[in-house]
Amino acid sequence: MPAVKSSMMEIGTKAPLFELQDCKKQSISNFKSVSGKKGTLVMFVSHHCPYVKHLHSGIKSLWDDYKDKEIGFVAISSNDIENYPDDSPKNMAQLWDTLGLDFPILYDETQEVALDYDAQCTPDFFLFDDQDCCYYRGRFDDSRVGDSANVSGKDLRLALDSLIDGQSPPNTQYPSIGCSIKWKQITK
Repeated sequence: MPAVKSSMMEIGTKAPLFELQDCKKQSISNFKSVSGKKGTLVMFVSHHCPYVKHLHSGIKSLWDDYKDKEIGFVAISSNDIENYPDDSPKNMAQLWDTLGLDFPILYDETQEVALDYDAQCTPDFFLFDDQDCCYYRGRFDDSRVGDSANVSGKDLRLALDSLIDGQSPPNTQYPSIGCSIKWKQITK
């Protein structure tokens, strides 16, 4: 599967708002309902993508370490489930249960949210500050599928720590790399 890089939203861009179906709770969630007091991490994920699978333990560790630090977490699945049924809301909810993740996993059926964020790949990470402005966008860390580097989340953790401490965004931010968003034929 060829790797795709994220588009790197401009720092300071206001978070595109959304209202999506929660895969686990069968209710509607919106950006404000998932926001944290200090910031919000939005991640685009997939059930079948090897790049996301590679980060499962790292995402769980990140959630465990930051869930009580006033950061809101939300994951969004935007893939075409007709051609990629592993990414269905039911399967994403089961994955979240298996991983022990207790933050919302939302389904972007129309793919409008992925388009609004200019999400290009899974995983794709966007961190917003308390004013809902883009503070960080890019990779989890420098580990890759099949390499020997440990999944540490060091890039995203640096950004989270800087945000929590009231510092400026990290100067160096690298694009995320992963599987392309699986667009419906009518969308792109």
